[in-house]
Amino acid sequence: MQILFDIGAVVIGYILGSVPFGLLIVKLKTGKDIRKVESGRTGGTNAVRAAGLGAGLLTAILDILKGAGAVWIAQAISPGNHLIHVLAPLATILGHNHSIFLAERDENGTLRLRGGAGGAPAVGGAMGLWLPMFPIVVAAGAVVWFTIGIASLATMTIPIIVIIVFAIRAALGQQDPVYIWYGVVAEILLLWALRPNIQKLLAGNERVIKYSLNGWLRARKNSVKLTKQ
Repeated sequence: MQILFDIGAVVIGYILGSVPFGLLIVKLKTGKDIRKVESGRTGGTNAVRAAGLGAGLLTAILDILKGAGAVWIAQAISPGNHLIHVLAPLATILGHNHSIFLAERDENGTLRLRGGAGGAPAVGGAMGLWLPMFPIVVAAGAVVWFTIGIASLATMTIPIIVIIVFAIRAALGQQDPVYIWYGVVAEILLLWALRPNIQKLLAGNERVIKYSLNGWLRARKNSVKLTKQ
């Protein structure tokens, strides 16, 4: 019987992840379909582009809670089963990136599931597994965001920090080593979702946030060029 509860915890994690808060919030605030704005993703970053900072922050908070909630539900349903505690938030990231509620067919008739990139639910999952991870990953992401100024890199940084912190805690005997795999698989899921951004990064065409050190330096460089002309 317990195995059914374990499977149920993972399925609940996927369904939680599939709830497209960004789509709902942007639709309610502006009437726009976030899937038709910029990257077409349903996460907080694209919600900012579609409906402003408030909509983006609310989207990010709710997406973070999806990941954390999946862990807390799994811990209640399958106490002591650390593997299920890890699989449930991973299922949430998967659902967020490939939502069952956002199924559609492309121009070739192929069925696909739309969604986000997984950064916010990845933060939430890490927070659910160990609450102090929240300020750690937020601080690390903020450093990348406000220095390098590339949102996709900030997103990719999250699971790396999780891997490092959870590896240290496992080595100290403070938690089950299986938690490390949460960071590893989360990174794989995020890298897969961010394939278009990685291509832009390699080509040097990825968007740079203007309110960052890199963005400021670029703007200053362009200003000097215009002055010389």
